[in-house]
Amino acid sequence: MTAITNKTLETLKYDLVREGLVQYEIVEQAQEIADARNINIGQALIDSGFISEEKLIKFLEAKLHTPFVNLDDYEPDKKCLKYINYSDARRYKIIPLFKIENTLTVAMSDPRNLFAIDKIMESAECEIDPVLANEETILKKIDEYYKTDVTVGNILTGYDTGYDWREELHKEDLSDDHIQKIIRAILKQAIVEDIHEVVFQGEDEGLGVNFKKQSEIINKGFIPAVLISSFVAKLKSLSELDPSVSEVPQLGKLCFKVDDIVVMSSVSTFPTIMGERIFLKIYKPPKQLSEIISSKFELTEIRQSLEKPGIILVCGSSLSGKTHVIYSLLQEAAKTTSKNIMTLESIAKYELKGVNQCEFNENVGFNMDKAARFITFQNPDIIYLEGIKSKASFDYFSSLVYDGKTIIMEFLSNNMDDLRSKMAFSDFDTLKSITTSMIFIHSKNSIEVFDKDSLQKYLG
Repeated sequence: MTAITNKTLETLKYDLVREGLVQYEIVEQAQEIADARNINIGQALIDSGFISEEKLIKFLEAKLHTPFVNLDDYEPDKKCLKYINYSDARRYKIIPLFKIENTLTVAMSDPRNLFAIDKIMESAECEIDPVLANEETILKKIDEYYKTDVTVGNILTGYDTGYDWREELHKEDLSDDHIQKIIRAILKQAIVEDIHEVVFQGEDEGLGVNFKKQSEIINKGFIPAVLISSFVAKLKSLSELDPSVSEVPQLGKLCFKVDDIVVMSSVSTFPTIMGERIFLKIYKPPKQLSEIISSKFELTEIRQSLEKPGIILVCGSSLSGKTHVIYSLLQEAAKTTSKNIMTLESIAKYELKGVNQCEFNENVGFNMDKAARFITFQNPDIIYLEGIKSKASFDYFSSLVYDGKTIIMEFLSNNMDDLRSKMAFSDFDTLKSITTSMIFIHSKNSIEVFDKDSLQKYLG
């Protein structure tokens, strides 16, 4: 049985001392352990052997006058899931078990949370009878029973050049997956119109559905207010985000199929006074490098650069396809070399065979600075860096070139004149001196490759 981790114990911890189950010093020590490991004090007490789980459960049952239910051995009634939506279940760590007449029995990690009970009573329109259960097991059951379909589904584009997602919105569809169909319809229209960025943001008319193209935001309609909560919760759950969290930013990814090709979108949420703003950026699968760079001479130049120390610079404007080209580079390196290839990214756009892809996780403090301190212990030969923001990080990774490393990085530049203007600053002298080749993306069908000599001549 998994250890108790509910918050109720926080308010009862000194009752353990008064009843002689543990000493005061033990409670204080367990609190320090709990704070250091970011766990509940009950978990700390059991893990440290200060008290058995059986004694702790009996203590809680007696104090709360609430029975304990081991959900590992219990199957909730699926018909009762309709009384508590997924978002509230995750937020309050509560799951319905069964209903008799007008009383709904629910498992809660914190039966003293009267606000949660009142909220559920209001939405379920019945009496609530709470029982105590393990928090971790409740969350496991919630995901098992609520998230029955975690994919958007296959999008078939066909020849729907005039497709409008609102046709799906206005259908008289009362099925459980109607929201999912709306999400799929929005993604389909974005793909049909060759849109790579979709923005959902609160507006007076509802949740605005906006397509971003060449820095211009184009409104494509609204999710009505009555559907916003369900829409956001479904989009988050499909993106492996916590629907119960809206006060802090979250970053996830959404995978779906377009004409049987797997497409990935990063999903970023951000709290605003008009509700959460959700930003989707769609990434198509990387092509073979030979499909992007047609010149055999330029292709050979790139392959040689992957074999020697230096920086490979991928330049272009926003949404020019820099990430797409970089993934093709990484794919090429994995195919043609036996080197240790590593990436440092906010989120992995696609899983690349033979590449050690590393995602940042701010929740546990794994960011660019932390990665910089430890990545050399992995002895990488080729490193891809997604967006260096500080000069200190840039100087550090540039120095790795002198240790025989190949660094792939991107550089934002609207055109060649803009690139020359930026590179004229002395801060970029080191970058210019150790860059072995540069790929400049003028447009989808126009990519130019510079070797070290031609780059030096162009930049001066």
